[in-house]
Amino acid sequence: MAVAAGPSLADIDLTDLDRWAQGVPHDWFALLRRDAPVFWQEEGRGRGFWSLTRYDDVLAASKDWQTFSAEVGGTSLMDLAPEHVESRKSMLDSDPPGHTRLRAIVNKAFTPKAINAYEGRIQTLFREVLDEALAEPELDFVDSVAVELPMRILCELMGVPLEDRRYLVELGNRMLGNTDPDTAGEFVADQADLSPYAHLPFSSPAAPEMFAYANRLAEQRRRSPRDDLTTRLVQAEADGDRLSEHEFDLFFLLLVTAGNETTRHAMSNGLLALMEHPEQSERLVNDPELVPTAVEEILRWTPSLLHFRRTATRDVELRGEQIRAGDKVALWYVSGNRDELHFADPSRFDVGRDPNRHLAFGLGSPHYCLGAHLARLELRIWLEEMMPTLGRIELAGPPRRLRSNFFHGVKSLPIRVR
Repeated sequence: MAVAAGPSLADIDLTDLDRWAQGVPHDWFALLRRDAPVFWQEEGRGRGFWSLTRYDDVLAASKDWQTFSAEVGGTSLMDLAPEHVESRKSMLDSDPPGHTRLRAIVNKAFTPKAINAYEGRIQTLFREVLDEALAEPELDFVDSVAVELPMRILCELMGVPLEDRRYLVELGNRMLGNTDPDTAGEFVADQADLSPYAHLPFSSPAAPEMFAYANRLAEQRRRSPRDDLTTRLVQAEADGDRLSEHEFDLFFLLLVTAGNETTRHAMSNGLLALMEHPEQSERLVNDPELVPTAVEEILRWTPSLLHFRRTATRDVELRGEQIRAGDKVALWYVSGNRDELHFADPSRFDVGRDPNRHLAFGLGSPHYCLGAHLARLELRIWLEEMMPTLGRIELAGPPRRLRSNFFHGVKSLPIRVR
């Protein structure tokens, strides 16, 4: 019997978003790690980029922000003019010391001590949402659970009225899902001319709507301050100066979208992984003490952010390849998390894996995820509250994935409760 040949380097096109809609091309990344760990990817509508796929290289580049800058070209693979990079520059797209200045404004609100104060409230909210959703014999887990859980907590942190949560989710979907026709509508990033919107985050016409909402809420907080993150941003001083309106807008957008999208996708992909590996789901149900390691394995196995872009600030040689100053460089966390040289049996989903120093939160980088502790707490409580039902959940239809090589997203996950 003939054995089907595996992919060749010539087959690899990391910009083929239709391929990503089928799932992460792990066979491509395995080949790249082995044969071309520093890989030049041509782009049909861009000037091409380097891909780093090995754990050690991704980690080293994440730490070396002087050489691999988030600020020079932004964190998107889009080719932007300098003025457009500047107009979109949030904390995410800044290098130290600017990044440090902005991060300090909200850092105290995301310390473990500050976040742990919400633990009881998170447990109550999650229990209420799960009890109501899982009472239905069939449901879309993404819409009924994964969207609701982090967004309800985010509304409390930000001081956003709960009734506005779905509107903000819809705006976030349009921006962060801008390569998927289901979420971006007529403004699909790789198909439409988005040059008139290049100065906006994600080149999305939805961004001004988010800014307008943020400004209305800011005006309310100036009149009536509260103990929430929006008030903190309105009153914040950095280097003796208040945030400008534009800085506030970008900060608000970043917190609302990142705080919702990443945890939502982690929950959806995490449940899918558990259903696809029933022996691991059973193991977790039988030993709930494994919940913390299961959370870390979900983050390793299915990182919500597949990559971030950096820009080389100088010529540098890496594994025999010449990266030139100005070149785009993609740090593929999803590949580093399955590096055979770093993880034992990396293609095995193991809820008890320990140690597990994955790259999902930007390990070692100045950009290490501000909300990492909140995400871990939410995922832990979600799994704990799922325990009575976890062993009785099964797929009721095929999952639908986001057409994106940036976000590891699930648009729909039909399940039934036996």
